[in-house]
Amino acid sequence: MKNVTLKAANEQDFFRRGKVLARLADADQPMPEERTVSFEDPADLLRLLTASRLDLFRSVKAEPGSITVIAGRLHRDRSAVKRDVDRLAQVGLVTIETKTLRGHGLRKEIRAAAGVFRLEAMVI
Repeated sequence: MKNVTLKAANEQDFFRRGKVLARLADADQPMPEERTVSFEDPADLLRLLTASRLDLFRSVKAEPGSITVIAGRLHRDRSAVKRDVDRLAQVGLVTIETKTLRGHGLRKEIRAAAGVFRLEAMVI
């Protein structure tokens, strides 16, 4: 699993990271196994990482499952868990895989996409 960094950063930080990655590519060096998601406003980062979403991430990391199974495990409404899963998938913390069940149709399985995620925020 990759590591994901969620951070509050400005445009300069974005381009600085891009230059580092471009230099690695030009030198035919391996790219780091990580993903960085930047938020211009630290408040947006805080809106993403609610206590419920952190619990959801921990639950999925410990044991992947369907939205229904995860909602039951967390004692939460299925539709609320679905909204949170979709949001965490947008930033790359979880993945949604469609699995074929023999003779029973399809099931979406939620897995942690990141082994670890790191938070960085500096408020000036």
